[in-house]
Amino acid sequence: QVQLVESGGGLVQPGGSLRLSCAASGSIFSINTMAWHHQVPGKQRELVAAATTGGATNYADSVKGRFTISRDNAKNTVYLQMNSLKPEDTAVYYCAYCSGYGCYQKRGAYEYWGQGTQVTVSS
Repeated sequence: QVQLVESGGGLVQPGGSLRLSCAASGSIFSINTMAWHHQVPGKQRELVAAATTGGATNYADSVKGRFTISRDNAKNTVYLQMNSLKPEDTAVYYCAYCSGYGCYQKRGAYEYWGQGTQVTVSS
């Protein structure tokens, strides 16, 4: 079992910044993928950004150039720095984890999910 605990959500004005954190604990595989997804009511959960222990990253087109995913492998923690936030970024943001790189390569599903943290971008 792997537990994921997110923090850092909140209310921010358009153009502002937020930093999300997700700490993983439990039976963590040394090679893994951690990612951020977001979901708005009535829509499917979508991948925002993913990062592997090997240093690979990918992003949704809608956040490229504005969001940065990073991780501290020693702390089993992944971060999402969100800059130039837009109202359409408003969503619940979920941290996710899978062992290995299968989910990163879209050959498998994320195995564990956090409880989610609300991000609201509004003036």
